[in-house]
Amino acid sequence: MPNRFAQALKTSRSMTIACIVPDITNPFYPSLIRGIQTVTDGVSYDVIAVNTDGLPERERHFLDWARQGRVDGVIGVFFTLRAKDFEPLVEAGVPVVRIEASRKAGGDIAVDDLFVDSRAAARAVTEHLIGQGHRRIAMVAGRGGPQAHRIEGYRAALAIAGYEEHIVVDEEFSELGGTRAAETMLASTFAPTAIFAANDLMAIGVMHALRERDINIPNEIAVVGFDDISAARLVTPSLTTVAQFQRQMGERAAQILLERLRGTKTGRGTATEMPFELIERGSTRAH
Repeated sequence: MPNRFAQALKTSRSMTIACIVPDITNPFYPSLIRGIQTVTDGVSYDVIAVNTDGLPERERHFLDWARQGRVDGVIGVFFTLRAKDFEPLVEAGVPVVRIEASRKAGGDIAVDDLFVDSRAAARAVTEHLIGQGHRRIAMVAGRGGPQAHRIEGYRAALAIAGYEEHIVVDEEFSELGGTRAAETMLASTFAPTAIFAANDLMAIGVMHALRERDINIPNEIAVVGFDDISAARLVTPSLTTVAQFQRQMGERAAQILLERLRGTKTGRGTATEMPFELIERGSTRAH
C-alpha cells in the first residue's frame, strides 16, 4: 500500500479536500458530500466534512484553517462569506468551489461557483400552486442562507398574479423552525390554502403542526418543500418539493476542483448553473 504521509511530504499536498457545510444534520448535505467522494475516491483524495452552523466566525475560522495547508482544496456552502474573502486562500494555492443558491456570473477572483437559481425555482413553485387554484399562499423560511432568494421568487409570482403575500421567518431552517412558523401562521388571520416552506425540513415541521390540528393535507392546506431530501418521499402524504440533485452537484464540484488542482483550469472564476425540478407528490392537489 502507498504511504500517504510519504506522498504528502513528497508532493507538498495533503491529498485531502474539505467540504464545508452549514448543517451536517440536514439530509441535503450528506448526498452532496457523497457526490464529491464519488469523484475523489478515484484519484486517491480523502474528503472531510466540516460543520459551521452558518455562523460567520466559524466560516472564517475554517477559512484560516484551510490556509494552513491542512487541505488541498475546499468545496463549501457559505452563508456569510463573499468571493473576496476567499482571495487569500486562492493566492495560497488552495482552490475553492462554492455551492450557491442564487445566479452567479463568475469574476476576477479564481473562485468557481455552482448554483441552482433558487429565485427561479421558488417562483416556479408558487406559479404551480397558483395554477392549482390557490389564492392564499403563505411561505415559511429560516433566517439566513437561501432564504432571501426563495422569498424573492415567491413574491415575484404573487405580485404578477396580484395576490397577497404572507411570510413567517423563524430563526432555524429546521423541522422545529417549520413547526413554530406554522403555528404562528395558523394563529394569524391569513388562513392559507397552501404553505410553501423554504426547505424540506421546515415543510415536514409544517406538516406536523397541521396534523396536530387535524388539518387535512392537501385537502385543506397544501404543503410544498424545497431540496427533495430522502424523507420527502417517506412522510405521509409524500411531500411535493424541488429537487436540486445534490449528488450530481457534488460530483460536478469535485470535477471542477480537481481541474484547478491539476492546472487544467486556470484564470478567472467560473459559474455553472445546475438544474432543478419540481417533483409533485401527495401534499398538493388542485384546489
